[in-house]
Amino acid sequence: MTSVTTPASSTGSRTFRTIGVIGLGTMGAGIGEVFARNGFDVIGVEVGEEALERGRQHLEHSTSRAVKRGKMTEEEQAELIGRITFSTSLKDLHDADFVVEAVVESLEVKKEIFRQLDEIVAPDAILATNTSSLSVTEISTANSRPGRVIGVHFFNPAPVQNLVEIVRTVVTEPDVLADVQELVGTLGKNPVVCGDKAGFIANTLLFGYLNHAVAMYEGHYASREDIDAAMRFGCGYPMGPLALLDLIGLDTAYEILDTMYKQGRDRLHAPAPLLKQYVTAGLLGRKSGRGFYTYEAPDSPVVVADAHTPSADDAPRLRHDVKRVGVVGTGTMASGIVEVFAKAGYDVLYVGRAKDKVDGVVATITRNFDKQIQRGKATEDDKVGVLGRVNGTTSLDDLKDVDLVVEAIAEDLDVKTTLFENLDEICKPGAILATTTSSLPIISLARATSRPQDVVGMHFFNPATIMKLVEVVSTVATDEAVTETVLALCAEVGKVAVTCGDRAGFIVNALLFPYLNDAVKMLEAHYATADDIDTAMKQGCALPMGPFELLDVVGNDVSLAIQRELYLEFREPGFAPAPLLEHLVTAGYLGRKTQRGFRDYSTR
Repeated sequence: MTSVTTPASSTGSRTFRTIGVIGLGTMGAGIGEVFARNGFDVIGVEVGEEALERGRQHLEHSTSRAVKRGKMTEEEQAELIGRITFSTSLKDLHDADFVVEAVVESLEVKKEIFRQLDEIVAPDAILATNTSSLSVTEISTANSRPGRVIGVHFFNPAPVQNLVEIVRTVVTEPDVLADVQELVGTLGKNPVVCGDKAGFIANTLLFGYLNHAVAMYEGHYASREDIDAAMRFGCGYPMGPLALLDLIGLDTAYEILDTMYKQGRDRLHAPAPLLKQYVTAGLLGRKSGRGFYTYEAPDSPVVVADAHTPSADDAPRLRHDVKRVGVVGTGTMASGIVEVFAKAGYDVLYVGRAKDKVDGVVATITRNFDKQIQRGKATEDDKVGVLGRVNGTTSLDDLKDVDLVVEAIAEDLDVKTTLFENLDEICKPGAILATTTSSLPIISLARATSRPQDVVGMHFFNPATIMKLVEVVSTVATDEAVTETVLALCAEVGKVAVTCGDRAGFIVNALLFPYLNDAVKMLEAHYATADDIDTAMKQGCALPMGPFELLDVVGNDVSLAIQRELYLEFREPGFAPAPLLEHLVTAGYLGRKTQRGFRDYSTR
């Protein structure tokens, strides 16, 4: 038997030996397994023998998988399960030092359990709820000592996921919070502390983003495949938002969003009408075999074609003949685009403002290849071949014979507009004029030319040589053959292209930056620390970076500019830039590039 004693303090300390778990569904059984793995005696309680047997099977299946993977021996498995007592009576929890409730997300059911526990457990036992969205404060009112009630939100599957959100209410006793933090830490988990607000950290930020993605799909702005691909390849997310909703369950997502909206009245959390329609129709995602996607069977992860699946016969083709490519710009993005096209076999002519800038592009490409050659990912012949297809100039007039021009200069509408006026005069009829802008209105650039039908957005992601995504953005004037040609061209150069209309943020930034802005508001409200918010999103949602890490990498000035564009276009109050972001930019705290942003990098 293992006991864990939290450090003594002026507010008291506790020794935890016996853990109670109420509800042995997937989550409850997982929580019981976590405690038993760490040597605690566990009492698992269910409403009846049938549910109890299901809970026992959950545990046996989970631990058997661990044995098969070599994570534990059969002896360790037997010892673990031997630490768990199964019961159908709450009264058997009378000796429990810590009780976690993990039953259905019903406020009344949970309150009744906490009401009964009042008369069963010792006065100093801590009572926890694993709710993901309900008010911990309201649940605590069912107990005569609400100060000993706390939220302990494990993530599914509990034995694997390291994040635990510890939710304090306004009456949670300080020693209860400290003791639970210490207890969760002994389980090998990472506890993050937050206040009692629907959704806590991870769900508040995640479901606002998911809801926005549903609204984007509902408005026919982009296909489900393109929305999901954009976030996977543009942000490195493990799943696209619509596929993730299907995995979570659309009914669960609707309930969480509805609860969050009713508590916070944030319009961005009001469930998208399409989500309610899917739920009403019984299209709940993977578990029902159909949601935003169609699956081969209920509970199957295998997506099958349906009426909305793009046909292979409709794959984009080159409707324009593209042999020579022009690139305007010599910065990081421009250099990357030059390299991408040259590697794919295209002759590339790029334009810089001065000879040293032009020479810098060749130096950058040479340096990139030298690194790849050192790692065995390229050869000297590859380098010679690519550099042989690349030519630089300081004269825009030299672009007169190219078939496609990609503009990659500063994000300044006036500067870009002047450039497009020049390109219109210089380039041959039928040449495609593309811009890499990430936020400016492409139609404004198209209007500066006499050929708006040939102007399109071609938004590469940085670094262009590595990032797979390109957002192909059509204006109301863009010819369909131009859009199709650019989509096909992206495939030819090894990129994943998604298509959308010409509005602020396109797909990725329109979904990403409101989420980042919400994170800043959360920090601004002192709801949780930047470290805890980052940890919650990385470990709870498997994102490659936390929001504040990402903001400091992108640059707070860049982020603010994009957020202002989104607010200006959509006029959505929730998109208004967080005052804290504005203040950081005003102070010159722009992120890593200035050594100070949401974090101080000068001493690292």
